[in-house]
Amino acid sequence: MGQAGFWDDAEHAAKVSAEHASVSRGLETFSSLERDIEDLEPLVEMAEEDESLAEEVQELLASAESRLAELEEQRLFSGRYDSGDALVSVNAGAGGTDAQDWAEMVLRMLMRWAERRGFQVELLEVGAGEEAGIKSATFKVSGENAYGLFGAERGVHRLVRLSPFDSAHRRQTSFAGVEVAPVVADTGAVEINEDDLQVDTYRASGAGGQHVNKTDSAVRITHRPSGIVVQCQNERSQSSNRATAMGMLRAKLLEKQERERAEEIAREKGEAQDVNFGSQIRSYVLHPYTMVKDHRTNHEMGDVQRVLDGDLDGFVRAYLLRAAPAGQ
Repeated sequence: MGQAGFWDDAEHAAKVSAEHASVSRGLETFSSLERDIEDLEPLVEMAEEDESLAEEVQELLASAESRLAELEEQRLFSGRYDSGDALVSVNAGAGGTDAQDWAEMVLRMLMRWAERRGFQVELLEVGAGEEAGIKSATFKVSGENAYGLFGAERGVHRLVRLSPFDSAHRRQTSFAGVEVAPVVADTGAVEINEDDLQVDTYRASGAGGQHVNKTDSAVRITHRPSGIVVQCQNERSQSSNRATAMGMLRAKLLEKQERERAEEIAREKGEAQDVNFGSQIRSYVLHPYTMVKDHRTNHEMGDVQRVLDGDLDGFVRAYLLRAAPAGQ
């Protein structure tokens, strides 16, 4: 950064500066933790002789353990796009109105989790359900390691509860799928032929409130070769919505390429590796008992409402630790 001419290329300078800031934060966290642990050692010895210091030592230990957990998490992001932003889509699965209501609950849970972690969240598209909930929605998460973190939520989320939409109040199982794609700059990483695109415009409607534009400027783009459909209705002009939708399409095509590459590597290694969207990753049971269980790690939590309010750190960290390459 101190070299002559560094700031001549603004785009490159901004990228390097962001990387420098990220590394500096990590280094400061580590150095601060190292200093605090060194200070703790004599305090622990003093607390053994003076019980009045025990509470203070416990608080300092809890703080150190929390920061250590954050550093442990940071080292797990080694993928090519893990450090960048993410495009997250939620789709209602089998289960009719219950599934559409569940999809909206999953959307709220993921957005609340993102906000709790300090990410910037932008709702790009919402398709309302016929009676309640949503058919689909897409939002962008911006912040450090957003894609690496949200990748842990990719898959099918299953809900078991007494249906509020059934007059007999019978138990209902509903499904919602979550897709996650990396957001990258238009650097030629993904080739898109304009002739392969079908572009439609429509009036935005349905859920979303003040976050969703209500003019005729909404854009839907279908990529014929892959069958991928993206839409954006959040911006105020058709050109802006088209540009955002193209970014969404690029992200989803890139994710598709990465998934196919992972499948090929798994086949070459002879591994039975499930890297598809269709895998059921977690169950949320509200009846006859309350429990959230991740089927990949067996991590559980009895307070379902706490999880639905965005407390996903335990589930995500357990998955990241399990999925980390050996020796990492």
